[in-house]
Amino acid sequence: MDVVTQAKVSAYSPPYAWRLVATALSFLIFGLGGMILSVVVFPILNLLPGDAVSRRTRARRVINKSFSAFVQIMYRLGVLTYSVEGAEHLGKPGQLIIANHPSLIDVVVLISLIRNSNCVVKQSLWNNPCMRSPIRAAQYISNSGSVEMLDEAAAALQGGQCLIIFPEGTRTTPGKPPEFHRGAAAIAIRGAHCVTPVTIHVTPTTLTKAEPWYSIPARRVHIQLRVGADIDPQQFKAAAPAPIASRKLNDYLHQYFIKELATDERITTRN
Repeated sequence: MDVVTQAKVSAYSPPYAWRLVATALSFLIFGLGGMILSVVVFPILNLLPGDAVSRRTRARRVINKSFSAFVQIMYRLGVLTYSVEGAEHLGKPGQLIIANHPSLIDVVVLISLIRNSNCVVKQSLWNNPCMRSPIRAAQYISNSGSVEMLDEAAAALQGGQCLIIFPEGTRTTPGKPPEFHRGAAAIAIRGAHCVTPVTIHVTPTTLTKAEPWYSIPARRVHIQLRVGADIDPQQFKAAAPAPIASRKLNDYLHQYFIKELATDERITTRN
């Protein structure tokens, strides 16, 4: 059985006014941090000796450490608490990590858990002044949905990288089950050694697609990440041609997440 490897949980919730200020401060810190990384840190990293792989690894570790620090800042400011079950199973070579996407924060938390992960990110972030330099230095993959993107992601996995992808392509609508695009399953069939599902439950909901940053909930947010058992994509690939195999894997993952998230919801309601 997996164990809780990381947890920052507290029943105390700071006052609403303080959490509103702390949330604004967190956004400010994130923006300033991104600018410092873009203008100062990554230009210096690019001057250090090493090949393209070494530079990429350094960039990803800087992002990992920065995100880890940012999560701790949000915790200490009283914005959120979190728990992670099974983090020790993340970061394996050729591992495709598939997660639902209920909040803007979950991306930061998940990347903070893995030292040297690749990630499929929104195309718009490539032009974001706070994020474009770190994203390019880390050689993250744009979610353009093109055949080239699928090939690039599959090649990264075949090359031994760990890749994070959010198959919904955007944040989940609160109260509705996730809807997965088939691209993640197609990538898995093409190149993944294993597929590892990570269910993310955020309660109360915050920073969804329909909620501005200042619309904070009545109490402090708790983020729960639970790492599931590895799935062998070859069991789907061996039984059917690639297009059918990717559809069956996508259906399997969709049903898995619906079931696991419903279980999390029932547990949260009882507590």
